[in-house]
Amino acid sequence: MLGILADAMFVASRQSPLSGQSRPPNVRSGPGRPGPALRAARHPASPEPHPGARSRGAHFARLHKSARTFVMPNAWDAGSARILEGLGFPALATTSAGLAYALGVKDSRKALSRQQVMENAKSIVEATSLPVSGDLENGFGDAPEAVAETIRQAIDIGLSGGAIEDATGEAAHPIYPFEHAVARIRAAVDARGSRPFLITARAENYVCGRPDLDDTIKRLLAFEAAGADVLYAPGLADLATVKAIREAVKRPLNVVVGLVDADYTIADLSALGVTRISTGGSLARAALGEMKRAATELRTLGTFTYASRAMSDADASAEMRATTPR
Repeated sequence: MLGILADAMFVASRQSPLSGQSRPPNVRSGPGRPGPALRAARHPASPEPHPGARSRGAHFARLHKSARTFVMPNAWDAGSARILEGLGFPALATTSAGLAYALGVKDSRKALSRQQVMENAKSIVEATSLPVSGDLENGFGDAPEAVAETIRQAIDIGLSGGAIEDATGEAAHPIYPFEHAVARIRAAVDARGSRPFLITARAENYVCGRPDLDDTIKRLLAFEAAGADVLYAPGLADLATVKAIREAVKRPLNVVVGLVDADYTIADLSALGVTRISTGGSLARAALGEMKRAATELRTLGTFTYASRAMSDADASAEMRATTPR
């Protein structure tokens, strides 16, 4: 194990946009600032990333090097991305769960195609000036080559980063074998090359019914050594588990909130040195919950007091982009 990590560390230190960073043990919450303005869409034949992607990618990397914990909420469409940017968040992520709900399908691995996810992510990238990290599920294929192709496409549409899971989507064998999981992350890093794109490596044990802390840390350390820029283990329900992982890894750690019942706060996670906090599909579920409550009132009571809680048409319009008539 140590030999594998030592060999891979050379690759990690050479290729990661965050290599060589140090992080103070105590951090503060802060809203950050939006990234640079969005530029025109990249011509498909160009060898360079989406215009603006390099400056947004650099801004995204700086956020992870800062001593301040930042919150990166997950938008499920262009409109939610616009609203979240208007609230002052410094970066956004996409959510496969939120997209699945919007399309009327169950949130499950393999429910969405790579094309559907990329089209949704592209609409979010083009709607905001912020860096956007893509929820790329398991890379849309078991083979490392499939993961590499997903990363190349993610860069091409202007994403500033992307997360790759080690989950198979198969109930009988939910997690990839260790060496194969590491090879998939290494393929993602190789596909990224020197371009400004942060690879987030996810260890899915806790959301796949395998709450094995030792194996989770082992995987995250190997992903780190393979060149992943950010480490992520969704489904952590208590601060002790978060602390154990934070103390084990050297690269930035992402913690998702709103996925499981947990009694910690942003301030608690910040005090532990967590770099990044995401929301997964929880904001999309919150929006669906409010819509269902409003529609239930309308259907069962015949009243519409929900309208007093709704965003006004003027406010909603003010959040959105003006379009040029065709």
